[in-house]
Amino acid sequence: MNSSEKTVAFFAILKKFYGATNEIFAKPLKITREMTKNKTTETEVDVFDFIESYVDNAQKKTDSQKLIALMGEWSGFEPKMWGPTIIGFGSYHYTYDSGHEGDAPILGFSPRKAQFSLYIYSKTDKSDVLLKDFGKFKMGKACIYIKKLADIDIAILEQLCKETIQYLKEHHTCSACKN
Repeated sequence: MNSSEKTVAFFAILKKFYGATNEIFAKPLKITREMTKNKTTETEVDVFDFIESYVDNAQKKTDSQKLIALMGEWSGFEPKMWGPTIIGFGSYHYTYDSGHEGDAPILGFSPRKAQFSLYIYSKTDKSDVLLKDFGKFKMGKACIYIKKLADIDIAILEQLCKETIQYLKEHHTCSACKN
């Protein structure tokens, strides 16, 4: 049985079990681009209200305030909430080879419980060199994890952020990029 036949069989079982007559159960579900919208979009939630209500550690609150000031200065943008927990600055438009597209913050961070997630990295030779002297961090697929600002070199953080802004200007639709 191929995957299409399995899907039809699955919906037939659902139809029988639930007694549904809805048309969705009569044929396989076709996933479209409209159904796979990006969950991380800019919101109207106040950044400072978020920090006060979400961040329960005094040092993390202080570091969050400092990151807001620094990233705002380096990017030229005011902080905005992206999704429920990301604080972002500016935006750019991306399109993957798969056709998936959306908007994302130019720079951003999230003060998660265990550590900060920094959304400041673009895979460039310069960024890779800068990371060697960045300090104590872990690399994720799309972000850099740090415990606190005291663990990293702020001057290198600035260079990484500016390198990412430059990369985005060159590789994405980023008409709002400044600097």
